[in-house]
Parts: sequence; structure tokens; C-alpha cells
Amino acid sequence: MDKFTETIKKHSLIKEGDKILIGVSGGPDSMALLLHLFALKDRFKLQLHIAHLDHNLRQDSSSDALFVKKWAEKLNLPVSFKRLEPGTIKMKGSLEERCREARFDFFIRIAKKIKADKVALGHNLDDQAETILMRILRGTGLSGLVGISFKRNIRGVVFIRPLLETSRNQIEGFLKRKKIRAIVDSTNLEDLFFRNKIRHNLIPLLKNEYNKNIVEGLVNLAQSASYDYEYLDQVAKRSIKGNLLRLNLIKLKRLPVAILRLKIRQSIGHIQGDLRRIGFVHIKEIEDLIRARPDGSIVDLPKGISAQKTRKYLRFFKR
Repeated sequence: MDKFTETIKKHSLIKEGDKILIGVSGGPDSMALLLHLFALKDRFKLQLHIAHLDHNLRQDSSSDALFVKKWAEKLNLPVSFKRLEPGTIKMKGSLEERCREARFDFFIRIAKKIKADKVALGHNLDDQAETILMRILRGTGLSGLVGISFKRNIRGVVFIRPLLETSRNQIEGFLKRKKIRAIVDSTNLEDLFFRNKIRHNLIPLLKNEYNKNIVEGLVNLAQSASYDYEYLDQVAKRSIKGNLLRLNLIKLKRLPVAILRLKIRQSIGHIQGDLRRIGFVHIKEIEDLIRARPDGSIVDLPKGISAQKTRKYLRFFKR
């Protein structure tokens, strides 16, 4: 509890009177998150609401909802459920990414419906290390090295992660002391997702053969990168003021590459609401649009966003 409260205070994650939607799968992380926030409910005068999404990827997944429902009744908290029908997830990308998008869509919809101030998710310290390693292997820039944020606004909804400085072992120890048995998702035990391969195979190898403190090292890298990124992001915001969807080409071409790329990301984030599915290849293509392609040229981005070069401006719009 001390580490949890310390993280909340240090990163200003909640304030008195907040209405918080808690994503609860029934697994160890989300159960620890639920119980920790419930313990602070009276102290911070919190209004808590549980949200559970069944991806319907396992035959026994419906039992998870029953487990969460029982805990909601035990704690006397309202709960919102959704079960995806087979074939519902049809977005491009990996299954892992499609499931993540479905969760965020669900949480955002419920948060707006109940007028929640925050959505709390149960990502922990080990998740942070895994995320950094995944992004390094896939190829990333400074923004990717920042990792999972403690607090982030996504499509008008604030997401917080109060367990991000708490290790998986600490969470399991907490539940053991409380004599609480959380759900074990069998898909997390398989190497079905890229993250699971990192968790079960690569990190143990790196710990045993290269650096026993690899998790802490990756987390420290994320923290250092976040400070650098925050500073450069502020520089980029000041570089060209005004309408983010219509940027002056002459001023853009004068910017250092690092600031130019951040400015492009800011414009995309402004129109899209987030930067999901925007990769390095998209930023490079827009750079090429700015510097080398003729006026009138257009670059199409994911999620129906386009960038067009005119005689004086780089313009972003929805198709």
C-alpha cells in the first residue's frame, strides 16, 4: 500500500472526489489495483466503478466475468460488462494489438457514459520493462522508449496506472497476504502473444546470462527517456505556434529533425486523439512529403488521416 500511495502522490494520479473507472480482468494486477483503490475510497472520497471486457478468446472466459461480478457485489461497487462476439475484432495488426484497441474502446465508451474523471489500469513495473524491450526489438525512437505513462489523455479520457512502480512479485505477495486467489488467464501462460515470449523467454535469458537487474535497467531507461522526451516535446510545441492542422512549410523545413518529427506527431495526435498505429515509417513519409514531393501531394495515414502538402502549408485532415 505504501508504494501504491507514494506513486499516486508523486505523479498526482488522483484527487479528492474523483470518479474512477477501474479496468478489472480478475487477474492479479487488476485485483490488486481494485483492492488498493477501494482501500483509499473513503480517504479520498472516491467514486469507483468496475469495467470488465471479455475478449472471448477462451472457452472458459465467461467465468472471469462471474468472478468480477462477485467482487463487485462484495465491495458494493457498480460494474459494466461487455463480451465480444467471435469475429468482432477485425482491425488490422496483431491479435495482441487488436485486443488492446478493443479494451481501450470499451473503457473510453464507459468512462464517457458514466462521466468518470479517470480510468485506472493495472500495468506494473515488469510490464513497463517488457514494453520497452518489445519496442526496442520492433524498432523505436525516443517516444517509444518512454514506455507506459503514469497518466495519459487518450481521446479525451485520462488513463492512470498507479501500480507502475510496483513489481509483479510485490503484487503477488500482497494478494497472498490477503489470501486472495486471482484468476490465471491460460493465454498468459502460452507464447501466443509477443509480450508473453518476451516475459517467458527473453527476460529470463537476459537475467540469467547478461544482467540480473535487466528489469530495473529497462525501467530506468524509460524514466530517463521520458524526461528527455518531455523537454523536446515542449520545444516542439513552441517551435511553430497556431493551428496544428496547418503548419507553415518554410518554418517546418528550418526545424532540427528531432523537433520536426515531434511536431508532426503532435499534429497527428491532435486530429486523431492518440498516436496508435503511427510508426516511424509514417513520420519518415511525411518528412519526405515536406522536403521532396511536389505541391498537392498527399500521404494517407492509418485511421483515415491524411497529410497534404500545399504551396505554403502542410495540412492534416480526415478523409
